[in-house]
Amino acid sequence: MIKIGNAPCSWGVEFADDPRNPAWRRVLQENAAAGYSGIELGPVGFMPEDPAILAEALDEFGQELVGGVVFRPFHNAAKWDDVMDGAVRTCKALQAHGAKHLVLIDSISPRRAPTAGRAGEAEQMDSAEWAAFRDRIASIARLGAEDYGLTVGIHAHAAGFIDFEPELERLLDEVDESILKICFDTGHHSYAGFDPVAFMKRHMSRISYMHFKDIDPKVKAEVVANRTDFYEACGQGIFCNLGDGDVDFPKVRQVLLDHGFEGWCTVEQDCDPSGDTSPIDDAKLNRSYLKSIGFEGA
Repeated sequence: MIKIGNAPCSWGVEFADDPRNPAWRRVLQENAAAGYSGIELGPVGFMPEDPAILAEALDEFGQELVGGVVFRPFHNAAKWDDVMDGAVRTCKALQAHGAKHLVLIDSISPRRAPTAGRAGEAEQMDSAEWAAFRDRIASIARLGAEDYGLTVGIHAHAAGFIDFEPELERLLDEVDESILKICFDTGHHSYAGFDPVAFMKRHMSRISYMHFKDIDPKVKAEVVANRTDFYEACGQGIFCNLGDGDVDFPKVRQVLLDHGFEGWCTVEQDCDPSGDTSPIDDAKLNRSYLKSIGFEGA
């Protein structure tokens, strides 16, 4: 059975210490009110790291913790302590609540930010830098898989060094599948300029977890042409409601069904926490859309 969850980033929560963040209990309450029974952790530190406090709230709102994301600068060797801190704390939180999915994302690099969506122009690492970068990702993947018993997925993200399809596939070729699978984000794949459905058909056997995100093609064209900052693009509404953009979700669903996918798919509609959208209204609309195209777990 495919189950549909949501994530704090749909409420604008990208960084745990952002003063614009909504209260963590509000996110749990509104996620439940919108009809979801699963939620991601968000950036570690946003929700309480005391397992007893968070467990009580998850139970109060009928929520299951699905997974968590390590969104840290894997590309920067000087930031290794920061990467490791985020990874260990996230792993501990997920393990404490029986969550399964650890998602690794190379965070935005100033070297890559101007070429988000421009694969042909993006700066590439040299062979030595790439090898060290790959090995840092593999180290955290092994930590999550072997020390904490989690299913670890790499997640391509606009403006990081795992963004475009060729570098994602290169990483998959070079890191053992036993420790690293794919958390596939439909929206970021489209943002990068590639076909999400075609990628899924080729790699479904390695996809362990899904992020459902849609892309407004008009906004995408504008932000790519204007080299717009990622978070500015979020504020301009690049991530629209599911079904309103260029991702073909009926085909996404069919690929999942054809391959017998089971488990959680998480809605992620990154937004500006100080924007004029209503996260709970969007969450309800996204759930209704998924239900309308046959996702019975929505």
